[in-house]
Amino acid sequence: MASYIVSIRAVKKGKFSDDIGDTLYLVVPDGQLPDPSHAVSADKWFAAVQKAASWKNPDNKEPRGDLLFYVHGYNMTKDEVIQRHRRLADGLSACGFKGAVASFDWPSDDRALAYLPDRHKAKMTAMRLMTDAISYLSSNQRPDCTLNIHVLGHSTGAYVIREAFDDADDAQLANGAWSVSQVILVAGDISSGSMSRNDSGAKSIYGHCVRLTNYFSRYDEALDISNVKRLGSAPRVGRIGLPPDAPDQAVNVDCSEYFKQLNTDPAVLKQDEPEGIVGLPTHSWYFGNAIFTKDLFFTIIGTDRQSIPTRSISSGGQITLIRA
Repeated sequence: MASYIVSIRAVKKGKFSDDIGDTLYLVVPDGQLPDPSHAVSADKWFAAVQKAASWKNPDNKEPRGDLLFYVHGYNMTKDEVIQRHRRLADGLSACGFKGAVASFDWPSDDRALAYLPDRHKAKMTAMRLMTDAISYLSSNQRPDCTLNIHVLGHSTGAYVIREAFDDADDAQLANGAWSVSQVILVAGDISSGSMSRNDSGAKSIYGHCVRLTNYFSRYDEALDISNVKRLGSAPRVGRIGLPPDAPDQAVNVDCSEYFKQLNTDPAVLKQDEPEGIVGLPTHSWYFGNAIFTKDLFFTIIGTDRQSIPTRSISSGGQITLIRA
């Protein structure tokens, strides 16, 4: 199965670099790594994605489309991006997802101390996620099938998404009615306070989505405020959750206790992470994890937040991720 990538990495000597370049639309064959030779025209790419994302509801035979855009975090090579892309796509397919997954690949460096340069590039490239991907899809819907667009941001990818929505509103894009169904933040590297309902930047993301789900873990070492790269930063939404005044359409899923179980029980680790964890475990365990992927599947298809079987709901309405 081909992988669909929107890449804004510059091409130098026929290879992708870590600089910002023109937007390329890639259809990467199964088993291959992304290469500039995989680029096709924008029209051909969007047509292929819409076809791959379209399916029919088995109950009423009505046509439906679901496309999940994955936006990666900092310090990711193109090879690591496609690996996580495929883990998401394969895991969701195994759960019964009939839509498609696409990735927005922005040029983050592959050096361990590249956090600040990557943050700058993320801000510079955020608008391209909107103009060259989401807004284009929203304005070119097929009359016979409405495409539900969902966006998942991991780590700094959450920052890219937040900035993209804010910039799109500021720029007053021609297709002002654009919106997405689900916004999903996973280990999000943005401050919790910046997702307040009254924050000027957060208003755009809340105003253009049906539901926002934030997966967080208090064991996330990459988002630890004592980390040298985090020095002086406010607590992150991927470590402590959304602020108390987040709007009703936003929901926290606390993964802390589940990760503790995953991290301390070898049998659980073997069963729930069959391919192993790649990257910093406390920050990257979500990719390829059976429990998270199942919860993500139910989130994408629109299951009521309190009816998802991989969740426990406290008397106070707090949601936690559980094995089920």
